[in-house]
Amino acid sequence: MTGGVLLPAGMRYLGDNTKILVVDDELDMRIFIATLVKTGGYQAIVCRDGKEGIRKARAEVPDLIILDVMMPGDGGVKMYRDLKTDPLLKDVPVLMLTGVQEKSFSHYIRMLKARGEDTIPDPDAYIEKPPVPEDLLKTIRKLLSDA
Repeated sequence: MTGGVLLPAGMRYLGDNTKILVVDDELDMRIFIATLVKTGGYQAIVCRDGKEGIRKARAEVPDLIILDVMMPGDGGVKMYRDLKTDPLLKDVPVLMLTGVQEKSFSHYIRMLKARGEDTIPDPDAYIEKPPVPEDLLKTIRKLLSDA
């Protein structure tokens, strides 16, 4: 085996080619998540905002996206909407990792659906900051094994 991670029975092998896009405006959070991702045996691609994130997502087509909600400029909500309406990216799992409470984000998504603007699905996972490293890595592994 060369540089990958063998997951528990029933989960597929995920190696160095598994790409995770990390989009967060906070430098310390990008470093923390990228380090955790690399420690888990995955490739980390980092971006600081939604505009750069959607551009990288289209270029790289990652296996998973970890996305902050509150960012300046083209924030996480716009990027999430763009991802879920893009034929190339709509099936890429998204883990929302943010300081915004899940209840507030879910309410916003429901309001968009009620207005008939979008039919975007809920995120595949939602973790509020600050994350517990073991829980974040466990969620990443689960999302990748379900993909």
